[in-house]
Amino acid sequence: MPSARFQPIIARTCSIRVPIAPVAHDCVKLIFVRAGSAIVLSEFGEKPVCAGDVVALGANTLCGSEPENLVTVTTLFLDRDYVVDQVFWQHAELLADRLDAHDFADEIYSESAQILRLGENRTRMFTPLLDELVALSVDGPCTKRFYRMQALLFAVLDVVSPYVKTSPVSRTTTQKRTGRPSTPRYRRFAPLRAEAREALDLLRNAPAEDWTLGRLAAGVHLSPSQLGRIFVNAYGKTPMTYLTTVRAEHLARLLRETDLSIEAAMREVGWRSRGHAARMFRHAVGVTPTRYRLMIRQKAAA
Repeated sequence: MPSARFQPIIARTCSIRVPIAPVAHDCVKLIFVRAGSAIVLSEFGEKPVCAGDVVALGANTLCGSEPENLVTVTTLFLDRDYVVDQVFWQHAELLADRLDAHDFADEIYSESAQILRLGENRTRMFTPLLDELVALSVDGPCTKRFYRMQALLFAVLDVVSPYVKTSPVSRTTTQKRTGRPSTPRYRRFAPLRAEAREALDLLRNAPAEDWTLGRLAAGVHLSPSQLGRIFVNAYGKTPMTYLTTVRAEHLARLLRETDLSIEAAMREVGWRSRGHAARMFRHAVGVTPTRYRLMIRQKAAA
């Protein structure tokens, strides 16, 4: 079973002799059958697995097994947000942000339970990698060895991923990216216009100001249309969309670090309407301010 201490990658090897009732974990699981055989029950029905097979399970997917005498497996438990991060960077050209990547992952990996028939010879190639992952993760989180764990995982996924069934998703790069609140990403490794950097500094240093595109453009001595163009080119977001992101970041910090009421914290970052602020915060962060503060307090109390 996974450790109670949080880490995004956990590996465990065990031998199973008795049936296991269907159970689900709030993480992605890859179960590598090392030896023996079993009947596995999940969303694909009942199917046999043997050495050389991999059972791939999405988060919150039920799976049970009935071994035939004895089956030995190594299971990788992968935090779902960590997996979505990999999807985000793999498909960065098509995705607006990590919230978009969550939806994209659900679309492309529509089959939440799969059996991958790699064969014994192929799985034998990365058996030492699995063993090292188990050894590294068994004692709990170790920041000094994190990149080694990541390297081992990616080497395994490089072999496994071509066998995973995916659903075709039709996406194109659109203006949606520039209008969705999220941390801007540098889309080109090119020099930034001084005016774009100045506008960004104005927004970050005074998010509570009553900014308009015209007022911001005047502050950097450009027309609104010129500023809009160079800002999107530099940061992938319009200035006003980026302002929403900055306000959400500041509000999140106030909710984490102060006892201000949610309404007072919203006013502190420049939002006057609670309903509007809640919508914008949820678009940027993924949860409402009330839910965010509750999550922070629950984590602190744990």
